[in-house]
Amino acid sequence: MAHYKAADPNQEQFRRYLEKSGVLDTLTKVLVALYEEPEKPTSALDFLKHHLGAATPENPEIELLRLELAEMKKKYEATVEENKKLKTTLAQYEPPQEEKRAE
Repeated sequence: MAHYKAADPNQEQFRRYLEKSGVLDTLTKVLVALYEEPEKPTSALDFLKHHLGAATPENPEIELLRLELAEMKKKYEATVEENKKLKTTLAQYEPPQEEKRAE
């Protein structure tokens, strides 16, 4: 990392904070990836957001996946409830454990 003299002690403290927390390394890696990209994207900011994991919440694919997840959770709960009911019904028709051992 290039070292330079900050004009303000607060700036130097902030720079050390960014360096210690890994922000500078992460930004450097993403910027290098952008630099090495053979075809530069139309929006460098979108490239940075995508590679930093800050996908926009308006992304329709993400919203579809959330809806699908909610639907699957409902189906799962319904299946668990149906399973409980079927086990109860089945238990009514099975002989008690003692009768099974006597056979």
